[in-house]
Amino acid sequence: MRFYNHQHQYYCGIDRHVKTMYVCILDATGQVLVHRNVPSTPAALLESMAPYRDDLVVAAECMFTWYWLADVCAAEGITFVLGHALAMKAIHGGKAKNDKIDSHKIAGLLRGGLLPQAYVYPAGMRATRDLLRRRLHLVRKRGQLLAHIQNTRAQYNLPEFGRRLAYPGNRDGVVEHFPDPSVRKSIEVDVVLIDQYDALVTDLELTIVREAKRHDADAFHRLRSVPGIGKVLALTILYEIHDIHRFDRVQEFASYARLVKCQKQSGGRTLGTSGAKMGNVHLKWAFSEAAVLFLRHTKDGKKLLTAMAKKHGKGKALSILAHKIGRAVMRRPV
Repeated sequence: MRFYNHQHQYYCGIDRHVKTMYVCILDATGQVLVHRNVPSTPAALLESMAPYRDDLVVAAECMFTWYWLADVCAAEGITFVLGHALAMKAIHGGKAKNDKIDSHKIAGLLRGGLLPQAYVYPAGMRATRDLLRRRLHLVRKRGQLLAHIQNTRAQYNLPEFGRRLAYPGNRDGVVEHFPDPSVRKSIEVDVVLIDQYDALVTDLELTIVREAKRHDADAFHRLRSVPGIGKVLALTILYEIHDIHRFDRVQEFASYARLVKCQKQSGGRTLGTSGAKMGNVHLKWAFSEAAVLFLRHTKDGKKLLTAMAKKHGKGKALSILAHKIGRAVMRRPV
């Protein structure tokens, strides 16, 4: 975990909400200069900071409303630090908790060099990354509809379809497979929605690929050269990492991608693991999928998995393989 420890004359902590935000500004000695609730607008923010802008650093928690705040600070030439929400335990550690207290604690952590940092994703690629995450949401909805069709077939103990319904050409006659009119109508709705999701997902992928080639075509094509990584996984890794050089070591990247577990130790004894939710869930999914696809198309990969499974078990062996693919990506800079 990285902490922001640069020295400034003024430190600003902001506890944000959709309509309002609590602003706290401290000087280098810790004296409170500003501590008030203001509207969540650029004008109100700049007005609060106006007398202290010469050597000011602004910090806020990594919640969904941080985009505009980072953009305003960047446009005004003000240093902005994004706090790691899960690591900022001091905010929730007191007996009382409210916006006023939280803003003061953010400013205090910033002044003391103890604010854990999250990555401020650049505005130029931010919208495309969000669009890619939206695509994943639609794909999961589509998967739920496909699962509903299969579950309904099993519910009425009907014969199996024999073909994968994920492919549009295999969905002909699926509705007629169910004799009951009401059930048939329900399945018809599923099929129509799946067709719509197919069209939407295809269109999104074309848009995202165009943006990826514009942002970093070389990295996109090099990622696709890694065994097990196709178009969608390459896009996910490209936009979730952005800049591989922000990781000093392979171990830091593996931790961020949730490819390793962190041990809890005390007094020489191991007490289990922790921090499972710290890191990027999308990278964890991408490398886990890459491991499975690598095995599907590579005979040597199956031999490697068999050898590791004898020692660690199949589940852990797959995790080790995902870790190895992640290390390969780290060594092949994006």
